[in-house]
Amino acid sequence: MNEIVGLSRRHFLKVSLISGGALLIGVSSSGCDESPLTESAGSEPPGRFAPNAWIQLSPDSTATVLIGQAEMGQGVITSLAMLVAEELELPLSQITWEFAPADTAYNNPLFMLQATGGSTSIAGLFTPLRQAGATARQLLIEAAAKQWGVGVENCRAENGEVINSTNGQRLAYGGLLAEAAKLPVPNKVKLKDPAQFKLIGTPQNRLDGYQQVTGTAQYGIDVDVPNCLVATVIRPPVFGGRLKSFDDSQAKQLPGVKGIFAITQGLAVVAESYWQARQARAALKIEWDDGPNNQKDDAYIHQAFQALAHGEGSKVLNHGDAEAVLSQAKEVLDVAYELPYLAHATMEPMNATAHVTAEGCEIWAPTQNQAGTQGIAAMLTGFPESKVQVHTTHLGGGFGRRFETDFIVDAVEISQRMHAPVKVIWSREDDMRNDFYRPAMYHRLQAGFDGAGKVTAWHHRIVGPSIMVRVAHDSTPAILPEFLPNPLRHAMGDAAAGVAGWFNDPTAIEGAKELPYAFQNLRVEYAQFEDSFVPLGFWRSVAHSHNAFAVESFIDELAYKEGQDPIAYRLALLAEHPRHQRVLHLAAEKSDWNKSMPGGFGRGVALHASFGSIVAQVVEVSVSADGNLQVHRVVIVVDCGTVVNPRTVEAQMEGGMVYGLSAALHGAITIEKGGVRQGNFDTYPVLRMPEMPKVDVYIVPSQATSTGAGEPGTPPIAPALANAIFAATGKRLRKLPIDATVLRR
Repeated sequence: MNEIVGLSRRHFLKVSLISGGALLIGVSSSGCDESPLTESAGSEPPGRFAPNAWIQLSPDSTATVLIGQAEMGQGVITSLAMLVAEELELPLSQITWEFAPADTAYNNPLFMLQATGGSTSIAGLFTPLRQAGATARQLLIEAAAKQWGVGVENCRAENGEVINSTNGQRLAYGGLLAEAAKLPVPNKVKLKDPAQFKLIGTPQNRLDGYQQVTGTAQYGIDVDVPNCLVATVIRPPVFGGRLKSFDDSQAKQLPGVKGIFAITQGLAVVAESYWQARQARAALKIEWDDGPNNQKDDAYIHQAFQALAHGEGSKVLNHGDAEAVLSQAKEVLDVAYELPYLAHATMEPMNATAHVTAEGCEIWAPTQNQAGTQGIAAMLTGFPESKVQVHTTHLGGGFGRRFETDFIVDAVEISQRMHAPVKVIWSREDDMRNDFYRPAMYHRLQAGFDGAGKVTAWHHRIVGPSIMVRVAHDSTPAILPEFLPNPLRHAMGDAAAGVAGWFNDPTAIEGAKELPYAFQNLRVEYAQFEDSFVPLGFWRSVAHSHNAFAVESFIDELAYKEGQDPIAYRLALLAEHPRHQRVLHLAAEKSDWNKSMPGGFGRGVALHASFGSIVAQVVEVSVSADGNLQVHRVVIVVDCGTVVNPRTVEAQMEGGMVYGLSAALHGAITIEKGGVRQGNFDTYPVLRMPEMPKVDVYIVPSQATSTGAGEPGTPPIAPALANAIFAATGKRLRKLPIDATVLRR
């Protein structure tokens, strides 16, 4: 590739001339001002612009799409390529792909940086990638019209060719590249009307499917750089601890050991192979300074949560006067829901490879955060970001964990010290005990009832630590962009935030502050647990994962208390939300909701909106007399706006549900003496194949804007499961994970 010419992110449609026999089309994700093309120095053809997404048209009429997002199983490679192919009028079979380098030109406009999260990939790039394809199509049509000497209106593109409608002549795209590259880029291009879509909305196989099934897809742990050393890092066993001293006299004598030294995050052991590094690690004698947290445990956290739940919180949402109405209610239902810390438990343990030389830094990583990876490496090495090259690999699971940059820091620091390429590999125990965890949360919900047994007030107090406080305290602009800490600091300084300097962290309250159910008197509060000594991070669906459990469990309790069918009760409270109602109606229909079930069986429902999408799930379970719980079937209905690839949406709904079901049945990170008890899948189980229910996914047809699919499938499963267990047994389970021992009759 030629050098990338730097330019503002606000540049819109740009095109280069022939480069290596290929026409390169780029589109910026934000803005529409225009500037002239910039040429490379010397005899090279004119330089290319770094777009948010590149299209490389080759003489054989194929196109390569550069993917700026991370592929962690969600199928984004195929969906993004489909957006280009649709407007380019090129069959998907003629599309290939490559991961894009780290560069601000590849920023997701909704996320404002080059990173993957928040279920924003399709929503953010739906229009920019279509514009890129349409721009290329328009240039090719103009080139053909010029060659034929006819008006552009007499030409159309179809199946990788331009057709002359006056005489039926055809020219393949590959033969038009040179002429197309000479043409001025159109200021505006016309996008297809959705009624004209041929590809978008149709089920397509994954473009990387062959690589996946043949084992040729490269994950971070597969990276093989010549002369690469392998390192493992030992971290303090107590959160907040630090390395005091170590004795490596025996370890450094072992075969293959190349170095043992302290780094920012612990003690690095470097060897020629991973096994050698592990052997040396086991031979070390280490003394730690545990710091202030070595006596903190689950009981300490639980007691703090309970105290906050019965104190005062900062206002999140307030309609009417819920507190006054509750004080005068004939009856009050006052319950608590508890959720534990959760690990991401990615199938591929954390890893990264880095090579720092005198000229620059090169990184190979399964990262969700190319911008943060490049930024932190630049900060550590002192190189400008232009000298930090990031190669994104496939991710063996992300779920938010690989948005962090701690594993990148390890690799860069060790490579700097060793003056060699280094691959850092975490063990499963390293991973489980040094995660950035989904916060443990505590929810107190109260409902007041009048003399007729109808709900008159809803009061919800959310208790837990703040992810964004950790982000603000730990981050620099090199790790996360300035737009994250700045609004945070502004919010924290807002006097309206209320109690003890708290602010209403959106990653704690989302999914509760947008309550769709119509209650006349409604109050939602957040009470922040300030001693957040356990590292916190973004776990799949973030706050929605716990707020959905509390809200949808409680709304189910209210339905039964008022003697109403749970779906009918919800529908009555959703009069102002027709999309929610439509999803719920379809879920009732497809799950045979009104069909009776035998004793010991039950159905439960939950409805939740997150990341712009609305998902309902109906769960069928059975519970035997000895408490054996089986999940037989899950029906999922989703409205996520315009769907690009239905197969991707179906897979994401299934995967998100399984991730949430696994956590609901098994997931719990517990704290003892300031550290994590769990170390592997024997103590932190995940869903096994015999536990997998039958899953049916239904997508609500829509021409609305595309919204998220990667995360919205996770939040509804836990409350739907708990509600199904109640329907089967009459027992309310308000604490996760599910304790099957309480189900015995």
